[in-house]
Amino acid sequence: MKILECVPNISEGREPNIIEAIAHCIRSVEGVKLLHVDSGLAANRTVYTFAGEPEAVLEATFQMYLKAYELIDMSKHQGTHPRQGAVDVCPFIPLQGITMNEVIDYTVRLALKLEETINIPGYYYEYSAVHPERVNLAFLRKGKYESLPAKFDTLPPDFGSPKNWKRFGVTVMGARRLLIAYNVNLNTKDVAIAKKIASKVRESGKWEIAESGERSKVFGKLKSVKGLGWYIEDFQKAQVSYNLTDITEAGMLDVFLATQEEAEKLGVEVTGSELVGLAPISEFHKAAQHSTPNHIFSDDEGIAEAIKVLGLDELKPFDADQKIIERLV
Repeated sequence: MKILECVPNISEGREPNIIEAIAHCIRSVEGVKLLHVDSGLAANRTVYTFAGEPEAVLEATFQMYLKAYELIDMSKHQGTHPRQGAVDVCPFIPLQGITMNEVIDYTVRLALKLEETINIPGYYYEYSAVHPERVNLAFLRKGKYESLPAKFDTLPPDFGSPKNWKRFGVTVMGARRLLIAYNVNLNTKDVAIAKKIASKVRESGKWEIAESGERSKVFGKLKSVKGLGWYIEDFQKAQVSYNLTDITEAGMLDVFLATQEEAEKLGVEVTGSELVGLAPISEFHKAAQHSTPNHIFSDDEGIAEAIKVLGLDELKPFDADQKIIERLV
């Protein structure tokens, strides 16, 4: 059986009626299961995770775009998370029986259908990117919503009309590998510390300027990791917010330990972490084995140990049945 996953990030995390209306239009498509809905008040953002037969997933995503277009006005949107569109980013992930090339074809079909109906502007990214520099989401999102429409002069959309931007903004769509959104919590409110740690851990690192004025790139510790630092008013904490784009290179445990190491150098502590959306059970096995290398855990024991090791229940209760992909699909 072919199973396609979609994990759209919607720029609305505060209005329950809008969040539920979008969830309802996803659930209403036969052959699709809505696996998870994760909203953040400060970020003003909701991540939906759904999966199913590819044609059904495509239809559910199309209906989701129409509902977001109807209900969200980006000209009034404020939030801590970088954003530039009502459906800010819409990745498709092959879970079973489907190739990445097939997923790329689905993204193009959806973009053309949106172009014919609401004609919103959009970019292709990751494996769907048609220009090498557009692979990276951070490059496409630079300047956020406030940079529109001037951005379109130097970075024209891959589909849709740049004229139809004010209410919806611009969307980013593409085929990619499984990604984990994962935040690490610090015992400080100082966002500058979180940003410094992010620059040490993420693959892209940071630019340094020598006394001569020459700029040089210093790369971070972990490959396939993107990161930024921010302060979350909801929790009264600074966090280092990560996207793990290839968990064979660096997973949750790797990021947690690297953040812990850099935090100690700056005199702060890691108090726990937060999984936004879903992760595979293998990530929990790794954390449990790190804690007790020679112990053989059952699935339930391993998950409980991983939650303890990573502090995944610090900010709110952690429901493994709703956060682990294998328990949902």
